[in-house]
Amino acid sequence: MSTLVNALGFFTSSTPAAAATKDVRSKEEILKKRKDTIGSKCQIFYSDDPFMVSRASMQYLYDEKGNKFLDCISNVQHVGHCHPKVVDAITKQLSTSTCNVRFVSTQLTDCAEQILSTLPGLDTVLFCNSGSEANDLALRLARDYTKHKDAIVIEHAYHGHVTTTMELSPYKFDHGSTVSQPEWVHVAPCPDVFRGKHRLADNELTDEEKLYAAGKQYSDDVKNILDDVESRERGVAAYFAEALQSCGGQVIPPKDYFKDVASHVRKHGGLMVIDEVQTGFGRIGRKYWAHQLYDDGFIPDIVTMGKPMGNGFPVSAVATRKEIADALGGEVGYFNTYGGNPVACAAVISVMKIVKDENLLEHSQAMGEKLEVALRDLQKKHECIGDIRGVGLFWGIDLVKDRQTREPDQKLAIATILALRKSFGILLNADGPYTNILKIKPPLCFNSDNIMETVTALDQVLTLMNR
Repeated sequence: MSTLVNALGFFTSSTPAAAATKDVRSKEEILKKRKDTIGSKCQIFYSDDPFMVSRASMQYLYDEKGNKFLDCISNVQHVGHCHPKVVDAITKQLSTSTCNVRFVSTQLTDCAEQILSTLPGLDTVLFCNSGSEANDLALRLARDYTKHKDAIVIEHAYHGHVTTTMELSPYKFDHGSTVSQPEWVHVAPCPDVFRGKHRLADNELTDEEKLYAAGKQYSDDVKNILDDVESRERGVAAYFAEALQSCGGQVIPPKDYFKDVASHVRKHGGLMVIDEVQTGFGRIGRKYWAHQLYDDGFIPDIVTMGKPMGNGFPVSAVATRKEIADALGGEVGYFNTYGGNPVACAAVISVMKIVKDENLLEHSQAMGEKLEVALRDLQKKHECIGDIRGVGLFWGIDLVKDRQTREPDQKLAIATILALRKSFGILLNADGPYTNILKIKPPLCFNSDNIMETVTALDQVLTLMNR
C-alpha cells in the first residue's frame, strides 16, 4: 500500500488550514478520548487511520488540517452537506418550537402530505427518529394487521440496529452477531443475477427475457418459503426487502420481481414492506422511490424511509394505508416523543423543496447515465471489475480476482479505497457480504466533473495495482 501511495503521490489540498474548525486539539488526542469514552464496538470509517471532519459543504468534507475531499459516501446528506436552505429551515424552527409530537403542529401534517403526494396508493404516515425505528414499527404494523408473526427477508439484508431489526438482518446475524436469527425469520435468496443463486452469464446481463426469468426464479423461492411456513401452521406477517439492496452489495432486483413476490405474499395473507431508508427521495433518478423504478404497477403495503429525508437531521417515517395503521397497538395508542417533531419536519420539508427547486430528480438521472458510461468504459479496461450495477447516484463496482469464477477481491477493494483517499482526496467505501463492492452514493449535488474526477482516479489506482 505504501508503495502505491508513493507512486501516486500523497494527496494534499490547496484549501487553507484556516478553513478548518478553530478547535486546535489534534486528531491523536481526539482518538484517544474516543477510545476512552466511546464503546469499542462503535464502527468508524478507515479504522487504521480514521477520517476526522472539521467541516463539510455540499459534496465535500474537510479534514482536521483543512484538506478538501470529494465525498462519495454520504448518502445521508442527501442534497449536500450543510445545504444553506436546510440549515436555515432547521435554525428557524429551532427558534420557534421543538415541541413533543403530542401537541398539534402544522409542520407534521404538511410534511406527511408532501411525503404521501409521492406515494400513490398510500395515505397515512407515522413518524420515528431512525430507519431502525421505522422498520421495527413496520413489523409491528404488519403483525397487528395480519395477526401473523413470521417475516421473510432476503440474504445479506440490513434493516437496522435495534434488536428486532437485527433479527431481520442477515447482514448482522450471519456474521457473528450476538443477536441470532429467530425461528420466525425466514431468509430468501437475494435477487442478485451476478453473484446470487440464479445467475446470468456475462453475455446475458442485458437480455430482458433472461433477466425476467431469473427474477421469476427468485420470486418462486419466496413462494416456496411461504408454502413451507403455512404447512407448519405458521403465518407470514410481512416480506421485508430494501428497494435496492445497499449494504448487501448494491443489488438491483430484476424487473417484476417485487410484483411477483407481492402476488405470492398477499395470497398467504402477508404484507409487502419495502425499505427505502437508503434509496428514497430521488436517489435513483426520475422516480422518487426506488420501488417505482419499473412501471409495473407494484405498490407496497408499507414503505419505510429515513437517512436522506432530514439531510443529516434525525428523522424517519412509515407510510402505509389507514386500515393497516388503525390496527396498530390494539387498545394502546402510539406516540414517539421526537418522531416528527417540528424541527425534523422542517428539515424534511426543506429537503423535498430543494429536490424540486434544484431539479434533483432529473440531475440524478443524468448523472447516473454519465456514470454508467464512464464505469462501463472502466470495466472494459480492467479485468478486476466483474460487474457494474446501479441507477441514478446509487452504484456498485464488484471487484473480482477472476471474471470467470467471480471470486470476490476484498483485498483489492480495501486497498483501492485507501489509495483513493490518500492519493486523490476521494472518499469511497467498500461493502457487501465479501467487502468487495465499491459503493458510490454521494450527495445529489454530485456533478459531471466529480464523476470524471472519481473515475479517472479509480482508473489510475487500478492500473497501478494490477501491473
